[in-house]
Amino acid sequence: MTTTTTPETRIEADPALPTIRIVREFDAPPAAVFRAFTDPEVFVRWLGPTETSVRLDRWDAVSGGSYRYTMLAGEEEVVTFWGSFHEVRSPDRLVQTQSMEGIGDGAILNTVTFTDLGDGRTRMTDLTVAESFEGRDMILASGMDEGVIAGYKNLDALLAEN
Repeated sequence: MTTTTTPETRIEADPALPTIRIVREFDAPPAAVFRAFTDPEVFVRWLGPTETSVRLDRWDAVSGGSYRYTMLAGEEEVVTFWGSFHEVRSPDRLVQTQSMEGIGDGAILNTVTFTDLGDGRTRMTDLTVAESFEGRDMILASGMDEGVIAGYKNLDALLAEN
């Protein structure tokens, strides 16, 4: 198993499966962290590196809903993502597909769980299943780790405001 670790974020690629597991703890209860992943007004405030912003084209975070958003650097479109929300179960589970413009056919499946650790803390686990090892490795090589880590630091600050 390949593991990248920062003080707070663990990103693992399983050598036997085309998966990526991200584990992160937050100083906020599960309902607040879940809301950050599903409420469009909160989502756009923390996702990605600080030098980017998010433009939501569609956001219907309910079971059976869909989404489409574009990451921007200034006015320049960096990448567009879209997919479907398969299960939105507050405050503990979110299952969605995701496709990325310009990166072939197909979609990845993300299952995100929010575990109550007590004392107002949550462990978020995001399991991404890619269609192939090649697809998984393209995701890992894209610099996604930098965006994930920066986004979660943004989320820490946002959760601390409340």
